[in-house]
Amino acid sequence: MAVPGKKTSKQFSSSTTSMASDEDLQLYCQPCDEEGTRLPAHGYCTDCKEHLCKTCFTAHKISRLSKHHKLQEAKNMPKVLQQPSTSIHTGQSDDLTTPCLKHPKEMIKFYCHDHEGFLCSVCVTLEHQATSCKVNYIPDISGDIIDSKEYQVILNAVNTTSGKFQQKVEDVKKMTYKSISSLKESLAEIKKFRQEINQRLDELERQTEDAAKVLEQENNKHLKAVETTYEDITKSLKASSDKIKQLNTSKQSDKLFMELKLAEKTIKDMEEKELKLSSYDFKEHKFKANVAILTKLKAEKSLGTLMQRTLNKEALPIQTQSRQPTHEGDICVKTSKDKYMSFITGMTLLTPDLLIIADYQNYAVKMVDTSSQSVCEQLQLNDQPRDITPVTSTTLAVTLSYKCTVQFIAISSNKLTKRHTMKVDGKCYGISCHQDKLVVSFYNPAKLQILDMNGTILTTIDGKNIFKSPWYITCNRSSIYVSDWNINTVTRLNWQGDVVGSYSGMSESKGMSLSDDGTVYVCDYGRNVIQEISGDCSTGKVVLKDPEKFSPICKCWFEGKTKKPDFCSSA
Repeated sequence: MAVPGKKTSKQFSSSTTSMASDEDLQLYCQPCDEEGTRLPAHGYCTDCKEHLCKTCFTAHKISRLSKHHKLQEAKNMPKVLQQPSTSIHTGQSDDLTTPCLKHPKEMIKFYCHDHEGFLCSVCVTLEHQATSCKVNYIPDISGDIIDSKEYQVILNAVNTTSGKFQQKVEDVKKMTYKSISSLKESLAEIKKFRQEINQRLDELERQTEDAAKVLEQENNKHLKAVETTYEDITKSLKASSDKIKQLNTSKQSDKLFMELKLAEKTIKDMEEKELKLSSYDFKEHKFKANVAILTKLKAEKSLGTLMQRTLNKEALPIQTQSRQPTHEGDICVKTSKDKYMSFITGMTLLTPDLLIIADYQNYAVKMVDTSSQSVCEQLQLNDQPRDITPVTSTTLAVTLSYKCTVQFIAISSNKLTKRHTMKVDGKCYGISCHQDKLVVSFYNPAKLQILDMNGTILTTIDGKNIFKSPWYITCNRSSIYVSDWNINTVTRLNWQGDVVGSYSGMSESKGMSLSDDGTVYVCDYGRNVIQEISGDCSTGKVVLKDPEKFSPICKCWFEGKTKKPDFCSSA
């Protein structure tokens, strides 16, 4: 590459070069030289292999793309011209060796928190400038990732999701067996019915059997495809979990950080795929005999009809374990930042050791380490938080009723950070999330809304004739449960907004949680008890009563193997 201002026949060299004149001995700023301005060299960048003037030397320390470069003052810089590097890379650890998908010649070195993406230097320059995105150099933020809370949260999410998909595999196998068995039973019924009629039915029998077998083949093909997809998802998640554990054990922080973020995205992609697979209808088959054929054999052209009925996937038996909650102790959540007594109005348990609470009185969201029984992080808000729900394994959503806003909060390396806000249509209270859909309750007037993650209203459920003061919400794939402290009910709705069940055996219903087997646990604040309600809201019973020690308002449940699965707060 020719040096501006020099004779075109001379080129930079990595070895010592003989200089023909005093001008050649003088070193100039190479970036400025290329622009036609000759300024004396003030220093040298070992990464770019360029001499720099004072202005470029100072700017090199500030630019996001070059602030990690190694610079040398004038007294230490090479006294000979060097061949510039063909590609400028920031200083990086040995772990940063993954090529950028958009720019394969560049290595991934940065992470954008706003777009949740990995970036190279070119990506940062072209698409993720500091004025619009929060971008960090990966080694700057990955140092504490080994054995961190974020590692625990995402690894637990991977394992939990893997377990869920393993259960899906078992469910599909049960439905596959039932569906295939029903077809075999239908074929047997065809044979039995065939024995009651004469030889005239041979041709009709063959036609009907052929139709059934074609249907059986198609049915088996579809069922096997669904089952195989779920098994592939499970294997993929298991491999991700193993890799995360291995990277954590070998303390490869950069690769672990990247793998955790990829795992989080994979979980979301897998759940979207599962949503599409769940739309497949499993059919049960039954042979309906045509009894009229016995008397009108010659007039009939069909032996019977193969009927199909969709199997109820939600009705599959779930192996549950009897639970008897007990009051095991208290955790003090007061901190030096608090001005008032804590008043917890919402909570969620991300891992067995990580509890997130909404402290209404102190305008705060707090992270509680349940193993040490102390608050390890506190985030102040500009309004009093009402309720809180996990959106992903590293993102929370909090209702701020007086601001008519949902505040999103990120969890990373034991830190809580405000993200974007979402304006909603009224004073919001309860909030719950399922498969990228938020369900939010409102009062004055009472209503529910189902929204997507962009704030678009998908469904509005008018509370007239249903609730008066809908506060807390919990939901799963089939149902939305709403507690109403005014009329003391828990109402069950489907995702279309239809009421499909109600339970009224309480004195003041408030916070709720939903266990993995579909059981609803409700805080009955008026009687100082926790009630267990069946998923169809037909029955209920008191499972925890200790009026001397607590007055429960909100409640959360952690799906996982833990000695502490259940938490409730005290007023």
